[in-house]
Amino acid sequence: MAVDNNTVKQVAFLARLKVEDSKVEQTKDEFNKILNWVEQLNEVNTENVEPLVSVNDTTLPLREDDVTDGNLKTEILKNAPMQEFGYFAVPKVVE
Repeated sequence: MAVDNNTVKQVAFLARLKVEDSKVEQTKDEFNKILNWVEQLNEVNTENVEPLVSVNDTTLPLREDDVTDGNLKTEILKNAPMQEFGYFAVPKVVE
C-alpha cells in the first residue's frame, strides 16, 4: 500500500496536524516507510506464539485493603491556614 499526497493531506486533516505544502512529500515518504515496516512485521511467523497481556510474567503481591481515617484529624488541621467547624476552609473562588 502506497500513500499519495492527497492521503497525507487527508490524514493530517483528520489528525488535526498542520503539514506545510513543502513538507507533504517528505511526510509521504515517512508514511510509506512506516507502512513498509508494518508489512515486514506481517511476514513474521507467529503461528505458535501465544498472545501476551504483559511482557512481565509475574503478579504483584496483594495486601489487605484496610480502610481507616488515620485518627489524625486534629494534627492534620494544625497545618491548615484556615479551618472552620473542624474542616479546611478556603477563600471563595467563584462569585
